[in-house]
Amino acid sequence: MRTIKGPAIFLAQFAGDKAPFDTLDHICAWAADLGYKGVQIPTWLTHFVDVEKAATSKTYADEVKGTVQSHGLEIAELASHIIGQLVAVHPAYDTLSDGFAIPEVRGNPRARQEWAVKHLKACAAASKNLGLKAHATFSGALAWPYLYPFPQRPAGLVEEAFDELARRWTPILDEFDRHGVDVCYEIHPSEDLFDGATYEMFLERVNNHPRANLLYDPSHFVLQQLDYLQYIDFYHERIRMFHVKDAEFNPTGRQGVYGGFQSWVNRAGRFRSLGDGQVDFAGIFSKLSAYGFDGWAVLEWECAIKSAEQGAAEGAPFIQSHIINVTEKAFDDFAASGTDKAANRKILGLS
Repeated sequence: MRTIKGPAIFLAQFAGDKAPFDTLDHICAWAADLGYKGVQIPTWLTHFVDVEKAATSKTYADEVKGTVQSHGLEIAELASHIIGQLVAVHPAYDTLSDGFAIPEVRGNPRARQEWAVKHLKACAAASKNLGLKAHATFSGALAWPYLYPFPQRPAGLVEEAFDELARRWTPILDEFDRHGVDVCYEIHPSEDLFDGATYEMFLERVNNHPRANLLYDPSHFVLQQLDYLQYIDFYHERIRMFHVKDAEFNPTGRQGVYGGFQSWVNRAGRFRSLGDGQVDFAGIFSKLSAYGFDGWAVLEWECAIKSAEQGAAEGAPFIQSHIINVTEKAFDDFAASGTDKAANRKILGLS
């Protein structure tokens, strides 16, 4: 067993134009004051980190790391979620997805995808230069519009979508492997990798690629009514990252898992700040610790009710209180008899 690192905080939901959220230096000072020990940095915020530059300049990467370390923090991971999304976009989402891309490639799906792939490959080199071992992202989605099978899906549609997803991701995974960095897919509705079954379909198609790993976030499983504790039993060997995010599911006679097209605050399933939802974090931290997970426990704040500032302030002590300093000895070692093989055989009547 190993001890989970943390608390850390994902900076994406807090970044803004005003201090202390406007620069990496300012936001790190803010995070450190709240008790965080690490930061997860979104790669689409170039004023926090220029990934292309970090990929080619170890000097620049060291400067970024130095800024973070000057506040007593570590970089937990880089995260490219909304750019990973652009690796595979169904045409139904072209207009909505354009906002995730740089202006030069908007309105041109092929150029947008090529730019996303280039960015992801730069993330691999940048992570290596920053001394990181894992990277967070989304898979993108080609099959998601056909989630509910009516009208009936034609034979082979889903299989072709996953074949294509694997074709697009395999060169990226190979690049991450070249740099010794894991790709950690956040399993998430709206992605083609949204539960265990879809992850397995993808994993089979990338030939069980050693870099095709997982970011574990139980909040997305609460909203799907998936057993998020058993998920750890199934996939613990592939879990390399951990988002600590709470959620609740309160179905009514009017709506359930699909949410009735309601706003987040009015949905049966909604994200909450840590401790305000239904996630069994004691069970999660216990299972992850028992399986030897020693990555970062990273707050991802998304709440339909509570402010980001309050959620962040409450998040660090919440995570710290759940981190288990794993034991190095069995609780009943004091009662050990100190017998040897000969004594054991005698006890068993084999002497």
